Amino acid sequence: MKSLQVNLIEAGDQVTLQGASLLLDNLAGLNKLEHANWEAYPYKPRVEFRIGHVDKMILLKFMVEEKAVRAEETRINGEVYKDSCVEFFLSVDGQNYYNFEFSCIGTPHVAWGAGRQGRQHLPVEMVRRIGVKSSLGTASFGVKEGDFRWNLVALIPADCLIHDPGLTFSGLSATANFYKCGDALPEPHFVTWNPVGTPQPDYHRPEFFGKIDFE
Repeated sequence: MKSLQVNLIEAGDQVTLQGASLLLDNLAGLNKLEHANWEAYPYKPRVEFRIGHVDKMILLKFMVEEKAVRAEETRINGEVYKDSCVEFFLSVDGQNYYNFEFSCIGTPHVAWGAGRQGRQHLPVEMVRRIGVKSSLGTASFGVKEGDFRWNLVALIPADCLIHDPGLTFSGLSATANFYKCGDALPEPHFVTWNPVGTPQPDYHRPEFFGKIDFE
């Protein structure tokens, strides 16, 4: 099991998306998604991330290099996993977990539950409180092939974790995994931070989450 220290960044709760990007570049360690766990899907785009927190908010930045991009989904809580998509799954209680998924144009999908079945989407108005900015903008597009580099920054307020009221991140020990996928891309792929030991691609497996400790 991998482990990760999430640094406390002294920036206050009013940090902006642009400010968060710079803070993470300077104050958070670089982590890589190195595992393509399934032989049927060998393609592994280059994916790195940085993560930090300001006690009541998670700051997260993904950096991606891949051979094709797609961004057709524009609905909040829609099927963003079919597009070029980065994901952060987080369990703060060891029983349930939140899945934060973002397409390469920042379209979000957020849900909560104990496993793949019976997940509860967060209300749209709550999901809109998550700040997201992608270097590819916000306009939708179909499949584009070539050499693409893009990054995405997300600010996730603690009060968006609505099933854990009063949560703050300082001192929290949790489990999580970080993913990249693109189910409808010319070369579908499923890349993870912590290895996932299932016969077929399945991100909804908290038993394969790594350990993350918030400073």
